[in-house]
Amino acid sequence: MKNLLHIIIPILFLKTSALSFAFQEKPVKLWYDEPAEIWEEALPVGNGRLGAMIFGKTNQEILQLNEETVWAGEPGNNVVSLSKERLEEIRTAIFNENYQEAQQLAETYLSKEDNNSGMSYQPVGNLKLDFPHSEAIENYHRELDLNEAVSSVSYTANGTNYKRRIISSFDDEVIVIELTADKPNSISFEMGLESPQKKSEVKIEQNSVWLSGTSGDQENKTGKVKFLAIAKPKIEGGQIQSNSDGIRVNNANRALIFVSIASNFKNYKDLSIDAEEKATRLLNTAYEKEFEEILNAHIKTYQEYFNRVHLDLGTTEAAHQTTDVRLKNFKTGNDPQLVSLYFQFGRYLLISSSMPGTQPANLQGIWNKELTAPWDSKYTVNINTEMNYWPAEVTNLSEMHEPLFSLIRDISETGKESAQKMYHARGWNIHHNTDIWRISGVVDPPFYGLWPHGGAWLSQHLWQHYLYTGDKDFLREVYPVLKGAGLFYKDVLEKEPSNDWLVVNPSNSPENAHPYGTSLAAGTTMGNQLVHDVLSNVIEASAILNEDRELADSLQQIIPRLVPMQIGKWGQLQEWMKDWDRQDDNHRHVSHLYGLYPSNLISPYRTPELFSAAKNSLLARGDESTGWSMGWKVNLWARFLDGNHAFKLIKDQLSPSIQADGNQIGGTYPNLFDAHPPFQIDGNFGCTAGIAEMLMQSHDGAVHILPALPDEWSEGEIRGLKARGGFEVDISWKNNRPEQIKIASEIGGNCRIRSYYPLTGKGLKEAEGSNSNPLFKVPKTQEPIISSEANIEKPQLKKIYEYDLATEPGEEYLIKPVRNE
Repeated sequence: MKNLLHIIIPILFLKTSALSFAFQEKPVKLWYDEPAEIWEEALPVGNGRLGAMIFGKTNQEILQLNEETVWAGEPGNNVVSLSKERLEEIRTAIFNENYQEAQQLAETYLSKEDNNSGMSYQPVGNLKLDFPHSEAIENYHRELDLNEAVSSVSYTANGTNYKRRIISSFDDEVIVIELTADKPNSISFEMGLESPQKKSEVKIEQNSVWLSGTSGDQENKTGKVKFLAIAKPKIEGGQIQSNSDGIRVNNANRALIFVSIASNFKNYKDLSIDAEEKATRLLNTAYEKEFEEILNAHIKTYQEYFNRVHLDLGTTEAAHQTTDVRLKNFKTGNDPQLVSLYFQFGRYLLISSSMPGTQPANLQGIWNKELTAPWDSKYTVNINTEMNYWPAEVTNLSEMHEPLFSLIRDISETGKESAQKMYHARGWNIHHNTDIWRISGVVDPPFYGLWPHGGAWLSQHLWQHYLYTGDKDFLREVYPVLKGAGLFYKDVLEKEPSNDWLVVNPSNSPENAHPYGTSLAAGTTMGNQLVHDVLSNVIEASAILNEDRELADSLQQIIPRLVPMQIGKWGQLQEWMKDWDRQDDNHRHVSHLYGLYPSNLISPYRTPELFSAAKNSLLARGDESTGWSMGWKVNLWARFLDGNHAFKLIKDQLSPSIQADGNQIGGTYPNLFDAHPPFQIDGNFGCTAGIAEMLMQSHDGAVHILPALPDEWSEGEIRGLKARGGFEVDISWKNNRPEQIKIASEIGGNCRIRSYYPLTGKGLKEAEGSNSNPLFKVPKTQEPIISSEANIEKPQLKKIYEYDLATEPGEEYLIKPVRNE
C-alpha cells in the first residue's frame, strides 16, 4: 500500500507548507533504570518471524528466543464426526429446553480418546551472554525505541561505558546484538544456547553455537517441528575461543552476535523445509554485512509502516519518569503521553509479530517462554484473534492483516471437514479455537467449544479490508471464502419452534453460562448478528463482482427470518434468545455487543433503542475485568460516543497488574504487555484500536471526527488514521474542538464527514440523503422486540453536522471549523 504522506500529490487549497501540522517528533520509548528480573519486565523485539525477550542484565544478558512456527504436534485436524441422528438429538434437546441433556449428549458424542484440543506454541530457548562485571554498576539505562524498533542497554562498570543494541532484523531475518565500549579491549563474555525442549542438543561448530531440537508431544500428537538456532560472534580485536561448553570472546573492541533460527515448517500440512539450509543461509548472508548496513535497512523497512501514524496528546513532566513508574502513577496522575506511547506500542507489536508472509499473531504475538503456554498461546477466535487485528486497518497497517487472511484461507479448507462431518453442510466453519495446524473441530468441552461461529467472525476481516481499501481484486480473490461461510449458514439454519425464526443450533454465547447451568443454546444474539453479517457480505460481494446472483437472492430471503435483537425486561440487550440476563453478571465476555463493535448493526442514529439497551448491558457488566476485556470496552464506549468513560477504561487498563502482595489482576505489566492475567497480547491491540476509535470512526455511514474525545485530551493531534473508503485522515484540535482536518483520498469517491461542529472547506457541501459511496453503506437492522417491562430512555446525543466531499484519487483536502465572529 502506498503511503499518502510520502507521495507528491496536488494540493487544492493552500501551499504544501501551510498544510503541515505543528507536529514535532518526540521520542517514543519504553525505558527503565534497572534490568528485568521477570519475563514481564523484559522488552520484546520481533520481525514477524523471530522474537526475543531482552532482560538487559549486566552480568548475564538473557535473550529468550521464539520462532513463529515452533509448535507442539504435527499436521492433522481434530474433527469428530457427528451423525445426522446424533446432531438432531442435541438440537431437539435444546429446542425442548433440556439444556443439561444437550450438554451431556454433546460431551458423549464429541469425546474421542485420540482427539485433541489443539497444540501449544513453544519457545526455542535462551541465548545467554555472561560478562565479567563484578563491580558496582552505574548509569544504568534500558530502553525500547519504538521509532526505530531497537532495544538497547547501557551502563558504566569500572569507569568503562558499555552499550548493547539488539534488533530482530526485518530485512536480514536474523537477530543481531551489537556490543560496544568506550575503551579498547573491553568486550569479554561467554555465550551459549539452551532450550527447555526435551528433544534438543547443543554443539559448537565453526566458532558458533548450534541448538537443534524438535517440538514437544501434546495430547495425541507427536512433536515433529524440527528447528535449528545458530549463534555466531563477529569481533573487532580480541580473540574467540571455543570449547565443548560454549564460546568465549576475550578483549574485543566491538562484538556482533548473529542469531539465526529456522524450522522445517512449510505450511500447516507440509514439514519439508530444510531447517539447517535456511538457518545457515540467512546467517552467512547477514554475517558478511556491517551492522550499520543491517540496522539502517531494518529501520527503513520498519519505519515505512510505523511512521504512517503519529499521535500527540501532549506531554507532562511525568514523561521523564521510567515506564514502570509512569504505569504505577497513571491512574491518579497527569500523563497523556503514556496513552500515545501505549497506542504506538500496540502498532509496534503488530508490525513485529505479523509481517506479510509470516504466521498471524497468536495469543502472545510471537513471544512465549512456556512449553505449555497459557491457553496454548493458540488462536482463540471467539474474540482474541480478531482483537489482535482490530488496529490493522484503522492505524494504517493494512499489510499486517495479510497473515490473518492467509490463516483464513487455510481454515476455509480445513473447515470444510468440520462443516461436512459435524453439520452435514456445505461451505466451511471453525469453532472457538485453532492452531498452526489449522484445526477446525471442537476445542475444550462443548460448554465453551461447541460454537460454530469462529469462521463467521474471521471472515469479517476480509470484508472490512475491502471496505477500507476498495480493492476489488482482493474481493474477487477472497469471494470463495466469503461464499463458503455463507453456504454453511444457509445449510445449518434451523427453524426454532416458538416463532419460526431461523437459528443456529447448537451454539452458545462465548464462555458465559445461562440459568440452566450450561452455555449451549440456540439462536444466541452474537450468533444471530454474525450470521446477518456473513449473509450480508456475500450478498454485497455478489453484486459488486456480478457473481452468484441466485445464491445472493436466496440469502436475502433468509435475513428477515433471522432472530431480531431483543430488549429484555430490565432494558438490556438480551444475550440469548430468552430473557435470561442477570444485572449482576460481570462476565468478561460481552459477546452480544458484537453488533455495536466491531460490527455496525447498532447505531445511535439508526437504532437508538438498541443503542440504549446495549449501553444498559455494558453498564451492568462493569468496567474492571481481564485486560483484553477492558480493551474491548474502550472500543464499545467509544462507539457509545462517551470519551470520558472510554478514557476511564484506558486508566483501568493502564494500571499495574502485579500487586504489592504478588497477586495479579487484569491490567498491564511493567513492560506494557497486557495482563489477562497472565500475558495475552490481545489487550494491547484492543486498546490501541480503541484509542483510534475515540478519535475517528467510519463505520456508520460517515467519517466521524473526534466522536469520543475525553475532556482530558483537550488538545492534540493524530495523523495518518485510515477510514473506510480509502481515506487517510489527519486531525488537530484545541479546547476539545477540531482545528484542522486533512483528508487524503486514495481511490476517490464521496467522503461524508460528520462533526459536532460546523466545518468549511472548498468542495464541502451539506449532506443530503444516504452516502453515495458504497464503501460506507450501512446495514438495515431489523426492528427490535422490546419487553413490555423494559424502560428504554432515548439516548442523549450531541448535535451533528454532516457534509459531503467529492474526492479524486491521490488528492488532499483541507477542512477547518467555522469560526464564530
